[in-house]
Amino acid sequence: MEVVNNKKLFRFEIALPDGEYATLEYRWLKGSIVLMHTNVPASGRGKGIGVMLVQFVLDHIREKGLKMIVYCPFVAAWLKTHRGYEDLMG
Repeated sequence: MEVVNNKKLFRFEIALPDGEYATLEYRWLKGSIVLMHTNVPASGRGKGIGVMLVQFVLDHIREKGLKMIVYCPFVAAWLKTHRGYEDLMG
């Protein structure tokens, strides 16, 4: 599955086979990317798609030299159990 940065809609997304999208929405605030909300439709749940989105986005943030602010509860919970991304916090 491919993760795409849909800049027009301010979200990273994965197209699911049924035509729906798993998404991680973001906004910009003073040069930092603000991770707002992760949504995986019922058809994609339990398949690791949310985790795939989070890992892709955090690696993207690191690669681009950005800082992040996390509002999304899913991302915040994932970060508590996956160390190594503390340097990205804005």
